Order: sequence, then C-alpha cells, then structure tokens
Amino acid sequence: MAELFQLQIISPNRIFYDGQVSMVEMNTGEGQIGVYARHLPVTTTLEPGIVKIHEEGSVREAAVHAGFAVILQDKVTLMAEVAEWPEEIDINRAEEARIRAERRLSTNEPNLDVARAELALRRSLTRIELSKHR
Repeated sequence: MAELFQLQIISPNRIFYDGQVSMVEMNTGEGQIGVYARHLPVTTTLEPGIVKIHEEGSVREAAVHAGFAVILQDKVTLMAEVAEWPEEIDINRAEEARIRAERRLSTNEPNLDVARAELALRRSLTRIELSKHR
C-alpha cells in the first residue's frame, strides 16, 4: 500500500477537494508530473488539464484551469482558477467555446490576444476530454 498524503484543491468559490491520496497527476508549466508522498518541496504553475487523484482503490479525475501548485513532503495544495468534476461540465457549452476559440485563432486580426484565445481553446478541450470520461 502506497503512503498517503494530504491533497487540497482550492478554487475561488470553494474547497474543491480535501482528502488523503496516494498520488496526484497534473499539468504544470514544466510538463505533466506525478507526485507521491515525500516529494521534494516545489512551487509551480498549473496549466489547463485533467488532474488525476489517486485515492485508495480508485482514481478520480477533474478539470483544472490554471493556477499554482505548492508541493510539500506531506501535503499538496492546488490553487486553481477553476476546478470541475466531469458531471459539472456542460458539454454543449464547452463545444461552443471550442468553436469560438478556433474561429478567433483562425482570423488574422491585428488586435487578437493570441495567448488568451489559445488558453480558451485549451480550457474547452480539457472540458470536452474530461466529459468523455463520465
């Protein structure tokens, strides 16, 4: 049995998750990482993606959209702009957001905020991917 540690996922409007886990996987600015108990302490940015929460005997998945991760040896805290369970995602709204973002990126508008449009696209794709796991 793997050693457990405390995982908290906090968004601006709620404590999304608070429990004991054996591992957590997430997308960071440096790439995808998996964290076990006794990990070296580090602080990193979170990128939009699916967080895999390894509880005893099961794996739960959630969409997380940007933020920060504070990793300590006995606790990991994810502070996310948005955190959603699969059942909270409106797939039609996510598809519409994907279409809007792709349309924006395909234009050559000089005032286009490319980074913002790309982030919107990544968020919508994350929601769509997670909703397929229901």
